[in-house]
Amino acid sequence: MTHPRTLIRDSVRLAGFISSILLSVPACAQHAQPLDARFLLGVGTHQGLGGPVSARGYVPAENVAQIKQLGLNSFRDDFPWSEFETAGRRMGFTPILGRLEAQVRSGVARPLLILAFGHHLVPNSSPPTTDEARQRFADYAAAAAQSVVAQHPLFELWNEWNLAAKKDAAFSPENYLALAEAARPAVKRVAPNAPFLVGALGDDPGWTWTEKMLRTGVLQYADGASIHLYNFCMGPSKRTSAEIIDRLTAFHRLVSQASGNADFPIYVTETGWTTATNKCGVSEQAQADNTAQLILWASTAARWLKGMWLYELKDSGRNPSELEDNFGLYRFDNSPKPVACAAQGAWAFIRSSLSAERRELASGVVSINASTASGGRIAVWSEAPDRRYEIRLKDDQEGATFAMPCDSAARPASRAWIPVSSTPVLIAVNNGAIPALEIRPAR
Repeated sequence: MTHPRTLIRDSVRLAGFISSILLSVPACAQHAQPLDARFLLGVGTHQGLGGPVSARGYVPAENVAQIKQLGLNSFRDDFPWSEFETAGRRMGFTPILGRLEAQVRSGVARPLLILAFGHHLVPNSSPPTTDEARQRFADYAAAAAQSVVAQHPLFELWNEWNLAAKKDAAFSPENYLALAEAARPAVKRVAPNAPFLVGALGDDPGWTWTEKMLRTGVLQYADGASIHLYNFCMGPSKRTSAEIIDRLTAFHRLVSQASGNADFPIYVTETGWTTATNKCGVSEQAQADNTAQLILWASTAARWLKGMWLYELKDSGRNPSELEDNFGLYRFDNSPKPVACAAQGAWAFIRSSLSAERRELASGVVSINASTASGGRIAVWSEAPDRRYEIRLKDDQEGATFAMPCDSAARPASRAWIPVSSTPVLIAVNNGAIPALEIRPAR
């Protein structure tokens, strides 16, 4: 039989243990990092290709200012082997890479740099298929990493290797594995904290190539798996953020299974919509809405989704019907498209979130419920542009406001029925919990 005093002592100990658990919960919550410390939102740029003057209209001083204005914390660009290693195996930035060097050294954001492309002085290098060519590639990769290590870079192995495989059998999953085996240790020796990404997968219907690549065991030579996701040439009803999210979720499943890790890091290193006036383009408003939705949703997947780069910063040409000319957040003349403020506004709204989850308020109506240190945030949109709803706060919450991503000022949210469309509605409650909403079909 237990002595009463022992019981008392044990209950005091238990109470102390319980209170220490209760005390430790808010302490953990306080240590949760905001999204922008856990997730990279970046943009693709074209400083590394095209020589000292860019035919695509990229000028580092202007582009750095745009990245700053958007508030992004990363950019992705090419770091071509053939321009970095010159005759006599000399490695380093050359005048041809002057634009890339200027943007990297500006410190505007973390660079994600593509280690890629063969070298005209190295046999069997495009792609590297011999031990000698792979060793030469690894030497370049290490020197390239060393040259930018102060800027906290990330590196990606090649660009859309799987698409090149359609025309050239040398771009096999086995050769990609062998290149990763050679390059990653070389990079890690000089930049141990730089994430090394494999995949850079272009469109892969049915995941046939992806599954072959994953079966090689390539993820053991990777800190993350990267993919490019586009749907602009699918049927018009599929050119949505929802379709991108569905495919990304399927890719996440494949990577989780192959790695045995449900949180294996995934990076979407290209995604976006072209506003070209041909059958594959979307309207500038659809480009803006899709992009804002994708940024807001990404906050809910940050356990495994570690970065996303919008393609691309500015239009690469002036032909309104050319697909490749019209992906930009800014036009060729650097004037902003609606997508620029949509991306900026959505990111500003969600970047301080400590946690976020996706819910469905009604069929096809999505809400992203987020907590921040300064209060609740909720973003709402309709995935079906033709279905219109209205929402309002269930309870009056003092100081609650709402805005669209491109609005210059927010309006009071209490007691108002707010129309819901494919443009996200952003509701903020400072010093309050995530608000409960009522929803009804638009009158």
